[in-house]
Amino acid sequence: MKVRVHVSLKNGVLDPQGRAIHHALEGMGFAGINDVRAGRLIELDVADDVSDAALDEMCRKLLANQVIENYRIEKVA
Repeated sequence: MKVRVHVSLKNGVLDPQGRAIHHALEGMGFAGINDVRAGRLIELDVADDVSDAALDEMCRKLLANQVIENYRIEKVA
């Protein structure tokens, strides 16, 4: 089974990478961009019997820093 874990910074946490992307887009002449938040995507190929609880535990223990990040688990058909 394919699983995607989307990790993003929580609101209120400074995002220097997003700020740099925003500045670069403006420098390239793109207008109308109010804000940019950068995140990451982690793709896992797991056995079909891996539970939702196990996936959640993987995220909490390693894949996301819960102090400053949110995560969302997506199972891909």
